[in-house]
Amino acid sequence: MTLLIDFLCRFSCGLAVALCLTSAALVPGGFFRVNMLVLLGLATFASLLAWTVSLGMVGWLMGVTAVVAWVGSVLWYADRRRDGLLCCGVAAGLSGLATVAAANPDVGAVTLRLLSGLLLGLTINAMLLGHWYLNAPGMQVGALRRSIDQTLVVWAILVLAVLASVGWQFAGNHLPASSWLERLGQAAAAAAAGSETSLDQTGVALLWLRWLAGLVGLPVLLVMSRKTLDIPNTQSATGILYVACLAVILGELTAQLLLATPSVERPEAHMAVAAGTRGTP
Repeated sequence: MTLLIDFLCRFSCGLAVALCLTSAALVPGGFFRVNMLVLLGLATFASLLAWTVSLGMVGWLMGVTAVVAWVGSVLWYADRRRDGLLCCGVAAGLSGLATVAAANPDVGAVTLRLLSGLLLGLTINAMLLGHWYLNAPGMQVGALRRSIDQTLVVWAILVLAVLASVGWQFAGNHLPASSWLERLGQAAAAAAAGSETSLDQTGVALLWLRWLAGLVGLPVLLVMSRKTLDIPNTQSATGILYVACLAVILGELTAQLLLATPSVERPEAHMAVAAGTRGTP
């Protein structure tokens, strides 16, 4: 349940930020209104779930986010663009605080979770924007190009953060292995699991799925969609973005499951904890 709440909070934050980054001059107000209603549903669901597991702070923050999203949808319906964008920003801030409060408050973990949510929000926002061309065929294609480019930038930042975590684990002395390839695999597993652990078979499968779908496959799909717009063919580009949405959701959910998957603690990790010498990134 906590994993679902965390996912909904980070998704809500990412979607709200994506709306703030979408050009209101190029995109009709109806797009923002519909997405604010989507945000309303996500925030309401997250708030109700948070109250069932006694996460009061998260419940309050997401409840207020839902109210702000509803007010924002009304403002966008009235074509109050500046006030509507302000509601998007407030919703992003509130859901971001809820993301911080939902799980591990460590700075590194919070940064990765916020980046994860932003990648989710931008990818799905790009897909919804591509779908909106069916309602507004005269809308400039540049709006969708810009959205895809923003998604690629956030993907690159997230990958750098993940690789930095892997590099930290790889350079540590707590990863004994006979070859650099084995050490690299152990480092990727430790970074994904968030601790000095050896993943079991399920964890290894999730690790491969995380990298292949969320970190390697996603940019390929985004670039394909971006190239398709050069034809231009917004319908085909949107179809590719549908697949990209599946990839990013699968990748980010798998990353969350890696934190909860059973793992085997190595004896030296226990010794380091007992001695108070276990380092953190």
